[in-house]
Amino acid sequence: MRLLMLGGTEFVGRAVAEAALERGWRVSVFHRGRHEAPRGVTVLHGDRSEPDGLSALARGEWDAVVDTWSGAPSAVRDAARLLKDRGAAEHYTYISSRSVYAGPVKAGADETAPVVEASADDDADDVASDYARAKRGGELGAAAAFGDRALLVRAGLIIGPGENIGRLPWWLLRTARGGAVPAPGPRGLPLQYIDVRDLAEWVLDATGRGLRGAFNAVSPPGHSTMGELLEACADVTGGGAELHWKSPESVRAAGAEPWTGLPVWLPPGPDYDHLHQGDVSRALAEGLSCRPVSETVADTWAWLQQLGGKAPLRPGRPRAGLEPETEAKLLAMPGM
Repeated sequence: MRLLMLGGTEFVGRAVAEAALERGWRVSVFHRGRHEAPRGVTVLHGDRSEPDGLSALARGEWDAVVDTWSGAPSAVRDAARLLKDRGAAEHYTYISSRSVYAGPVKAGADETAPVVEASADDDADDVASDYARAKRGGELGAAAAFGDRALLVRAGLIIGPGENIGRLPWWLLRTARGGAVPAPGPRGLPLQYIDVRDLAEWVLDATGRGLRGAFNAVSPPGHSTMGELLEACADVTGGGAELHWKSPESVRAAGAEPWTGLPVWLPPGPDYDHLHQGDVSRALAEGLSCRPVSETVADTWAWLQQLGGKAPLRPGRPRAGLEPETEAKLLAMPGM
């Protein structure tokens, strides 16, 4: 299988490229050269945001393309159109996001839920910074070129080795320091996420079989809980962390921000229903499999240790986690 990765040097793209290499696929990685590509791929350099940035794709043929772009949608439109017009690829997979659904998103929403307004032709900076519109525009660009040979993978919360967003790494590094750690509850709050390696394997399976259309790609709701996640972090890091469970009301009173200040966690409500209660039956029927949270946590911790305990962070991303003052204030709040 000949695979063209549009972006394949960080987190999701790298996981897909490495998994494809392990399968014995021939992999070409098109990227800007800011990070080292996986060993064993054919490297193609280009910047999709620059004029003539796709010139490296003017030759070559592949069985399938996987695209992880999350900037201005016109970049997806142009790459997909070029490859389609040249007859250079048979299938196009675009890694999108469940963020494309227009809020409020009810619990149990599937791929037929309404999506945000967007255009494949958008190329303005304000669109590139609007993640939902950018991803939906990217979907439209891929579908416009490849039609029923386009697969739209609407991933949910992605964690695991290589994470450059800082969510799971923050919890691991915080529990490694030990002491009292504020844990947002309830402890049994169901979570919905996907290990980046499980996402990569399913993307390759689906791409290889020529699946088409939109799929929510994330674990079933309740694959793990907030308690299981944080307790796994405390266990694997061995820092002697003591989890102090706090109610959503205490979190709110302390001024701690869900999702950013307390990564992964959202209090019960509309945002929680959107991020942690989506319907994934379509992907499960097509073979999506999710490993235990203990494995994801342990492997992410091992990866962090290899990096000396300093997680990479994508440029322009806010730092995840609580400030010490907010943490102290939350710890002083009533528990559950």
